[in-house]
Amino acid sequence: MQAKEIKEQLKLLIEEASLVDQNLARKLHEINRWVKDIKLGSLTAKPFVLAFLLEVITDSTIWLMIQSLPSEAEQQAKFAQMTANERYWYSYLFPKWINATDTKFYIWKQKLMSGEFNQVDDDIIKSIAQDIVSREGSFWQRYIADLSMATDLIVSSRNNQPLCIQITSVSEELSNQKYHDWKSTLNSWEIERGLFVSYNPKDANFINQLVNVALYNSDYLAEGKYLKFA
Repeated sequence: MQAKEIKEQLKLLIEEASLVDQNLARKLHEINRWVKDIKLGSLTAKPFVLAFLLEVITDSTIWLMIQSLPSEAEQQAKFAQMTANERYWYSYLFPKWINATDTKFYIWKQKLMSGEFNQVDDDIIKSIAQDIVSREGSFWQRYIADLSMATDLIVSSRNNQPLCIQITSVSEELSNQKYHDWKSTLNSWEIERGLFVSYNPKDANFINQLVNVALYNSDYLAEGKYLKFA
């Protein structure tokens, strides 16, 4: 989808959402205000902004389709067709974002638009995600989860229990503060369990170790637990 199409689709979604979900309409209207005066060429030159907009359009389209179903039974049947991670996103986290005041939204929109946002751990996260899939687990990744909910990946394994994971390479001294900030963020979004992983990039085996810990805790970490692993 090109920048012009994205802008047009955003406007159409606002109109649709205004008939179905006023809170989503307000969120989309805020996003539209953010990009509507950006020239198409300038917007095309901002790949992270475009990627975020595409995700929001996709998620909003799916959410509105579900909300438009005539009965709760049909909505639940649609959720049942999804993977565990998709179901967790569309039935729980994405609606929370729609209905809540996102205190970080203003900050990270600025960073995305100015080019300050960079996914320093992106290659590592991709390698982790590939390893998870190779072991018959699954993952979910969203900008909103990353930037507002301190979640790099949502992972599930055999028991289909999604687990929110934050991955960082900061030092042990800095990771303590980051862990407390992460835990506070998860609590604010009522995410009931999570895994915070601090890794040493010089350790050749760390991806294998990290995936082991992620898949195991996806199945067995209790609710109310926010585990730190280094």
